Amino acid sequence: MEDILRVIGSIARELDSIANVEFKEINLTKGQFLYLARVCENPGIIQGELAELLRVDRTTAARALRKLEDQGLISRQFTADNQKTKRLYPTEKGRSVYPIIKRENEYSNATALQGLSEEEVKQVRNLLLRVEKNVNADWHYVKSGNHRDY
Repeated sequence: MEDILRVIGSIARELDSIANVEFKEINLTKGQFLYLARVCENPGIIQGELAELLRVDRTTAARALRKLEDQGLISRQFTADNQKTKRLYPTEKGRSVYPIIKRENEYSNATALQGLSEEEVKQVRNLLLRVEKNVNADWHYVKSGNHRDY
């Protein structure tokens, strides 16, 4: 069987590495751009939902979000109807950085899909969504304290 996950992992690491270098000039460190982008796209999201969306544990998310908050890129706010849960919002500074992140993502997508027809792009996307669904089931299983039976 082909080891597709190595290829997927390699692509993800390469793109992450490129983004980390390019976002250094706007003071975003390893992976922070992902958190900021998702907060900008989902203003009012709570930390647990964001961690789930990015498939990271809550502690990892908390650390990244604390750094973004310290940099003035996001804010945490209680809502009037719920004084227990803080919601995450991009600040004006965070919103001004988001277009840079979005442009980089669009460029990386265009580069990665270069030479593929529109139909091939749809096929790749659909296949990867199916792979993600399969892996997601295991991710939830393991994150719930279970061990997979190899």
